[in-house]
Amino acid sequence: MNYLAHAYLSFNHPELLAGNMISDFVKGKKKFDYAPGIQKGITLHRAIDTFTDDHPATKKAKEVFRPHYRLYAAAFVDVVFDHFLATDTNHFTPQTLHLFSDETYRQLDAYETVFPDRFARMYPYMKTQNWLYNYQFRWGIEKSLGGVVRRSAYLTESDTAFRLFEEHYDHLQECYAQLFPELFTYTQQQATLLLEA
Repeated sequence: MNYLAHAYLSFNHPELLAGNMISDFVKGKKKFDYAPGIQKGITLHRAIDTFTDDHPATKKAKEVFRPHYRLYAAAFVDVVFDHFLATDTNHFTPQTLHLFSDETYRQLDAYETVFPDRFARMYPYMKTQNWLYNYQFRWGIEKSLGGVVRRSAYLTESDTAFRLFEEHYDHLQECYAQLFPELFTYTQQQATLLLEA
């Protein structure tokens, strides 16, 4: 799952949100440099990633991209799953997605001073280009897939990834539908345990 899912699966808890959003930029024991609540968000992010990566539906979705992108297939699946969350009427309408996105940026603004350098450089683009809201649009996904390529060490193009997304749209949506209800329940349980600890 990508940024929208990690934000949503923070359940409106600001410190969980901050840790969940920065986790990819905090390696190993570096998480202990942060306040306990943010550490819990980092832990939650890692639990979400493990659950998602191990799920059979994610493995099926990766096969769409793997022949062309090998190990980067997972990054593309993360992005397209955010599209299906953004358009999932069980969780969002365009209006509630807009409100959720604005509230997420408002909460994250309070933690800008503790962002890791790479996330700190990226966050202004996320906010001004409203990535969270624009995941609902196919053009937003096209831009996000391009962002995966720009941040990668070895990829040179994202046009093929976007074409595969469009050609396999229904299959990828079904993979998301198999995954997300289970992921949501699992993450709620994990978040509760972390907050009670």
